[in-house]
Amino acid sequence: MAGTAPQQTDLEGVDGGVGLTALLVAAARAIETHRHDSLAQDVYAEHFVRAAPACAAWPVRIAQVPDGDANPLWGRFARYFGLRTRVLDDFLLRSVGPTARQVVLLGAGLDTRAFRLDWPSDTVVFEIDRAGVLAFKQQVLTDLSADPRVKRVPVPVDLRADWVGALTTAGFDPSVPSVWLAEGLLFYLPSHTETDLIDTVDRLTTAGSALAFEAKLENDLLAYRDSAIYTATREQIGIDLLRLFDLGPRPDSAGDLTAKGWSTSMHTPFEFTRRHRRGPLPEPNDALEGNRWVFAHKGS
Repeated sequence: MAGTAPQQTDLEGVDGGVGLTALLVAAARAIETHRHDSLAQDVYAEHFVRAAPACAAWPVRIAQVPDGDANPLWGRFARYFGLRTRVLDDFLLRSVGPTARQVVLLGAGLDTRAFRLDWPSDTVVFEIDRAGVLAFKQQVLTDLSADPRVKRVPVPVDLRADWVGALTTAGFDPSVPSVWLAEGLLFYLPSHTETDLIDTVDRLTTAGSALAFEAKLENDLLAYRDSAIYTATREQIGIDLLRLFDLGPRPDSAGDLTAKGWSTSMHTPFEFTRRHRRGPLPEPNDALEGNRWVFAHKGS
């Protein structure tokens, strides 16, 4: 959910055309930033939350949550987003190399990696999302006098439109290696749309490219409707994630990439919790149980 859902319902009642899901992730990143044992730093995150009146009561520090880390939303779920941010940060920085200098963020949402990561100086970061999301983000960053560390190219286009044309027009070169990220995006897409997106990334990439994305294994998400994190998200901030997610069967995108010659690996978030000694661990009726983080590299 770094990105924002393509569905129009994701925009209801939110200022500046920004999806509440993007602001939820921003609030989680703000909480993570202020932890004494933080896994990821995003000093801009809390400013996005405070700039949207619909989120005025949301916490940006764990001390602002009455039950602290015992809170399923602002404790466990926010820890999940903090861990995800760190793991994907690490993937991106590992994947840019001597030839891969183009980074494409699909459904970029309120992602600030162009501003906060130590990229090679000649990296170009393309941010694809709807115009309203990118405009809101730009306004907040402009008010903060924030400057990106590398060349940043916003690409204001809906992923249901001709985003490939918009991306190439913005300067993306498919003939050289690139690194792609779809963070928290695919959950919202129908199966065929996810498959088309993965196929398009394959078509736009050459050897030496890389892709990371988040997938769900379950084909019955409604079985987790009463899980603690989904219940808390509905009751505390009014976001019904299962109303936004596509509930149809999920494709095997990792398997599709493998069949196309990519090397892929699939991981549970809990693997990284154990590695970093911070983050969520499995629990009964766990909505995170089927989440997978997939890392793929395209060979020659």
